Amino acid sequence: MDLDKKLEILAESAKYDASCASSGSDRGGKGTGAAHLGGVCHSWTSDGRCISLLKILMTNECVYDCAYCINRRSNDSAKAILTPDEIAGLTFEFYKRNYIEGLFLSSGIIVSPDHTMELMLQAVRKLRETFRFNGYVHMKVIPGADQSLIDQAGLWADRVSVNIELPTDKSLQLLAPGKTKETVLRPMSRLAQRISASKDERRSIKSAPAFAPAGQSTQLIIGATPETDREIMKLSEALYHKMRLKRVYYSAFVPVMKDSRLPALREPPLLREHRLYQADWLLRFYGFTADELLDEAHPTLDLTFDPKTVWALNNLDKFPLEVNKASYEEILRVPGIGVTSAKRILRARRAWQLKLDDLKKLGVVMKRAVYFVTAGGQYGGIKKETEEAIKIKLLEHKNTNGQLDLFSESELVKEGLTGTVTGQL
Repeated sequence: MDLDKKLEILAESAKYDASCASSGSDRGGKGTGAAHLGGVCHSWTSDGRCISLLKILMTNECVYDCAYCINRRSNDSAKAILTPDEIAGLTFEFYKRNYIEGLFLSSGIIVSPDHTMELMLQAVRKLRETFRFNGYVHMKVIPGADQSLIDQAGLWADRVSVNIELPTDKSLQLLAPGKTKETVLRPMSRLAQRISASKDERRSIKSAPAFAPAGQSTQLIIGATPETDREIMKLSEALYHKMRLKRVYYSAFVPVMKDSRLPALREPPLLREHRLYQADWLLRFYGFTADELLDEAHPTLDLTFDPKTVWALNNLDKFPLEVNKASYEEILRVPGIGVTSAKRILRARRAWQLKLDDLKKLGVVMKRAVYFVTAGGQYGGIKKETEEAIKIKLLEHKNTNGQLDLFSESELVKEGLTGTVTGQL
């Protein structure tokens, strides 16, 4: 099989992995390429720049037979495998032609986790040492691989990731009987320890080698199993706190395979995926907890309103908030106010007392915020506001402009977060 055909097969097989992202790490040193420069998969750096990555599997052959996976053992599809030399050569040639800025490398499991990891490491090491490639590399870590191989992955790659895929051990036993939650969490914990230790070491020894400088991430498949949004968000919250993950990616289940164990969906639950990303954003940057967004009585995210608005509507006793006196943390919880606009409010109010007209100039989305704030004692919402009355007004705005986002498109640009709500960070 020629190289072009292999590339076609393996790029197609890799497209369902959503956790392809660059955090724009800077490896330093001399060589070809640069992970911190903006640059065949589009991804987003932490400051909002779009780059391109060569996103491939080393092989789509696999010893596992996961019900949801297009590359499962029992799927009679075209199979291919790239050698380490081919992966390194392809990446460097694509880079020289300015097609890409880096590499996203994953793989099916051939022979064993250790054998697969050894081949992937050979490819990345050759890219670094032989081709002197200093650009971005995101490498998947294979659950069950030896600890020494996991450690090597963090030394050669900028970002590493171990995909959980299904939220509970029960779901893994049902759809991926060859995997357990423990085999996923063990390497994730090891990576977290090494990343933390590396940061401590580099504070005192600048020349110490960086270990996965762009951190680690994971992916959860949404809709293939019956877990609630609350269970998913509680798991994500624990991963952020205990494993110090950079990102948890949510991938709406796409029924690419027929199996009696899988749900019969007419279409992927994309809006649910979207709401989970919005809730995830609130966990990471807005000071919310999973229990504040969802509880046992309400375990599912609202598909009509974003989670920040739902929280505000459920806590009307905390509003309206006087923006000239409220803390930064309180201001962040107002629908229509993002991180950047909240900081602008704090700076501006030191110079003068803000009025409602000033808020719009500072980037606040007033069509949502107006029901939850006062400025200099001014209130622009509706009299005798109730949850239902505000919902009706918000729906009128939504029906006018079609917005489903936590932020409007213009606000995403202002915040430098274009693409992040849908996971392309």
